[in-house]
Amino acid sequence: MDARLLEILVCPLCKGPLKRLPGGRSADGTPFDAELVCNADRLAYPVRDGIPVMLESEARRLDPEAGGPEPRDLPDPGAGEP
Repeated sequence: MDARLLEILVCPLCKGPLKRLPGGRSADGTPFDAELVCNADRLAYPVRDGIPVMLESEARRLDPEAGGPEPRDLPDPGAGEP
């Protein structure tokens, strides 16, 4: 995903900043390239085939009780790229 696009994208709900995290599989097993995470709303929007899916219905709700790292604590994989 283009770093310039990430700079202008915001959360569709709160208009807050998003952080890019590496991909994986959704709960239903659908693979995704990456996720764009909104810390304020605790939502992770999938990026599929390089296209951000900015729909609340497609977003994964982040569970603070799951014991995983907070998205803001994870390194930004795009940091340092021009």
